[in-house]
Amino acid sequence: QVQPEESGGGLVQVGGSLRLSCRASGRTFGAYATGWYRQAPGKEREFVAAINNWPGGNTYYADFVNGRFIISNDNAENTVDLQMNSLIPEDTGVYYCGTQQRAGTPFGSWGQGTQVTVSS
Repeated sequence: QVQPEESGGGLVQVGGSLRLSCRASGRTFGAYATGWYRQAPGKEREFVAAINNWPGGNTYYADFVNGRFIISNDNAENTVDLQMNSLIPEDTGVYYCGTQQRAGTPFGSWGQGTQVTVSS
């Protein structure tokens, strides 16, 4: 199986924006959903957002997103993107994408991650 590949991370100031991209693969295409998780130093990996892997799929967000992020399928590019706006220092961490094989199961098959750093 081919692992997802994340890109788009970087260093931004508070209030800035980043657009993360998760490259789709046969593995991710066949999954029930694709999700973004993040992990800050000293903390456990936490859920950020997810989207079902079909056109018009439902989207899901962690409470802390508070309308700031949008997850979407880019079918032409075979990616799942996460547009992040109004970034705050608490958003700093390594962002990973993974897949959910069926409803109610844990996400897995993680990529290597992309670093997001939000400076104060």
